[in-house]
Amino acid sequence: MSDRQLMTRAAWFYYVAGFNQELTSRRMGLTRARVNKLLGQARDAGVVSIILNDRDLGLLHVEEAIRHEFGLEFCITTPAMGLDAAETGYTDTLAALPLKAVGTAGALFLRDHLAEHPKAIVGTGWGRTLAHLSRQMSGTNTPGARFISLMGSLTANSAFNPFEVVQALAQATGGEGYFLPVPFIADTAEDRQILMAQQAVARPLDLARRADVALISVGELTETSLLRQQGMISSRELAELREAGAVGDSNGLFFDSNGQPIDHALRYRTIGADVQDLAKMYTVLLSGGPQKVEATRAILRGRFIRGLIIDGDSAIRLAELST
Repeated sequence: MSDRQLMTRAAWFYYVAGFNQELTSRRMGLTRARVNKLLGQARDAGVVSIILNDRDLGLLHVEEAIRHEFGLEFCITTPAMGLDAAETGYTDTLAALPLKAVGTAGALFLRDHLAEHPKAIVGTGWGRTLAHLSRQMSGTNTPGARFISLMGSLTANSAFNPFEVVQALAQATGGEGYFLPVPFIADTAEDRQILMAQQAVARPLDLARRADVALISVGELTETSLLRQQGMISSRELAELREAGAVGDSNGLFFDSNGQPIDHALRYRTIGADVQDLAKMYTVLLSGGPQKVEATRAILRGRFIRGLIIDGDSAIRLAELST
């Protein structure tokens, strides 16, 4: 491994993951003195600023393989840290690392997009990865930008709900934030139709459908997924979805291993942009964590995703599964 790659890896652990120098040195198998020197070199070389801007990470061949396999316009990977699903489930710090990494890379992508399109309409999903992205956007001045939730934004207790993501992005950039003032999932299909007919919903939903870029994340359908942790679907509904062939979700869209929507009652209760809407936008998927590889592979097979931002370990596994 080159000195520059070591320098970048040390900076990622220390500044993005929040490891101290002792944990960083232990993870890398280096002395603390060596890590301290690498961090100083990273600052001097400009690798460390507000966000990491160095992409000399050795995964370009993986990015190209994924891009070609799924017909993407681009694929961006973060550094591979040698983490697997078992490790990321071991501590909260390790579990958060892929999410922080992808959130930081996503923020760099969004900064670049807003620099070229300062009056962009940006559609957003929800979740921990997008929450990390929004925290990396401070200092971006784009008052003409508009951020709009792509889904119902009222949740009972989530710290990662669509409303919070939109508000954080608007506040960080000086832009405007809009959201759908309705539940993520209506009680019944009839309730959904009534809510969708309200002007307070129809107008922001129309704005959402006109988004020129959409940033969404993906989730696995397990008892540990955010949907279940926040009580947004029941254990029974989870079991029904899995039995029907669902392997993942995004924005309340439940899909099978080929990225096709599952015909389940929840499909007719979820409020927000659907697959056809996302296919018309420049939709970018953010995927953080090895436990999401199966769901990521499935949604990419749906062929409505234009770009992918993914952590390095998951990218390597995804490329292996596709060969």
